[in-house]
Amino acid sequence: MLKKSLLGAALAALLTLPAMAADVQIGVAGPLTGSNAAAGEQMKIGATQIVEDLNKAGGVLGQHIVLNVADDACDPKQAVSVANQMATKKVVLVAGHYCSGSSIPASKVYLEEGILMISPASTNPKFTDEGGWGTFRVCGRDDQQGEVAGTYLAQHYKGQKIAILNDNSAYGKGLADETKKALNKAGVQEAMFESYTAGEKDYNAVVSRLKQAGVSVIYIGGYYTEAGLIIRQAKEQGMTATLVSGDAMVTKEFWNIAGPAGTGSLMTFSPDPRKNPTAASVVKEFTDKKIDPEGYVLYSYATIQIWAEAAKKANTLDPKKVAAMLKSGGPWPSVLGPVSFDKKGDVTSGGYVMYIWDAKGEYSQM
Repeated sequence: MLKKSLLGAALAALLTLPAMAADVQIGVAGPLTGSNAAAGEQMKIGATQIVEDLNKAGGVLGQHIVLNVADDACDPKQAVSVANQMATKKVVLVAGHYCSGSSIPASKVYLEEGILMISPASTNPKFTDEGGWGTFRVCGRDDQQGEVAGTYLAQHYKGQKIAILNDNSAYGKGLADETKKALNKAGVQEAMFESYTAGEKDYNAVVSRLKQAGVSVIYIGGYYTEAGLIIRQAKEQGMTATLVSGDAMVTKEFWNIAGPAGTGSLMTFSPDPRKNPTAASVVKEFTDKKIDPEGYVLYSYATIQIWAEAAKKANTLDPKKVAAMLKSGGPWPSVLGPVSFDKKGDVTSGGYVMYIWDAKGEYSQM
């Protein structure tokens, strides 16, 4: 009888305990290996910190957030495989991917599987132009970025020989095409427009053609590894050309590859989010950990931060309902400042500015 009384008391005590909050699965996907691994690490760092911050505050709608980290190596086939893995894990959100060539095919899987996707970094217009109900990005587009780059080249290097190179990727070729379009619209014709093969170590043959053509400005639509190698090998061949490129160069890894040859290189990126007043406390969290939240760290943080705000306002984690809220309920407070989305899933504000690398290996807004 005593044992039964004790058992009954124990069961009663268990029934009066608060229910354990269920986990909600989300993902971050980007290149954690390969030549763009530094960018993938930026995404992972940003996503990990916002999940930590949200869970400290009680999660989202009382649910603890579990972050699934996946490596797509900026490979389209691997990205599709990652997307299918995320579906198996029943994630409701993917913060990713980085390379447009990965984001575009992966987005088709997420749409079919009912998963919301918000990219912090994919800039190719096709990503949202051909997207669907759950395809968003918190960065700008290459038709915006190319307009800024092409106009800048026309204004500051008119009369000089400009080469436009690209790596034939969705990002690189798209950015090069948009930059060429803006340059030509401004009345300037490039001296060269050609592709190179990404992943090589020796670009001296490309550099030799640039040198023979008398090129003094090299615009690169591509990623930081190849940009760093090309400008370093150009300087080794005695060229004094200026390198200009896009947002993929926003990592100290560019300087580690280019070295002093990178001095004076230019790139387009959004106004530095690290200086945004709404990011101050989060930036301090990173700097206290000896982390510089450069490049796409804060963009990845904002991706999940904005999703959480929309889920709270919609009072649901249902991806389609959260997606509808993202488009109708902004602006959303974030470390990037207030963010609103148009019907395609593009941000309605922001833009691109020019940055320059100095002799100490630091970049700053011009």
